[in-house]
Amino acid sequence: MTKIHKSEYRVYYEDTDVGGAMYHGNFIRFCEQGRSDLLRDLGLPVSEVTKKHKMAFVVRHLEADYLRMVKLDDLLSVESHVKNMKNTSFVMNQVIKCQNNTVFTMDVTLVCIDLQGKPVRIPEELINKLKDYLEKE
Repeated sequence: MTKIHKSEYRVYYEDTDVGGAMYHGNFIRFCEQGRSDLLRDLGLPVSEVTKKHKMAFVVRHLEADYLRMVKLDDLLSVESHVKNMKNTSFVMNQVIKCQNNTVFTMDVTLVCIDLQGKPVRIPEELINKLKDYLEKE
C-alpha cells in the first residue's frame, strides 16, 4: 500500500485576500512546504540534498484543481505521494484537505538538476527513501 505523507498548516491572515479567502497561490506554496516536510521527515532536508548531492529540484510542470474555498483560521492537511519516477524526474500528487474535504489537488513534475541547471539522475538515496511513497500499480 502506498504511504501518504501528511503535514498540517493553519491559514493565517497573511494567506488571505481582501475577501477573506485564501489566495490561490498559497495552495501551491503549502504543497511546496508539504514536499519539503516529506523530505525532512525522511531525513533528507532539501538543504542537505543540495549540499550532499550537488543538485536541486525544479518544477517543470504542474496541473492544479481548486475545488473549494478555504478561509482564515482553517486547518489544512497536505497529503503527498509519488505517482511515478523516471531517471531525472518524478511526479508527485498532492491533495489539500480542510475538515476531511478535498479543497485542492495538484500533480507536480519535479526535475533534478545540477547546480549549473542541467538535468541529473535522481540520487539513489532519494529513490530508496521515496519508494514507500511511490504509487503502486
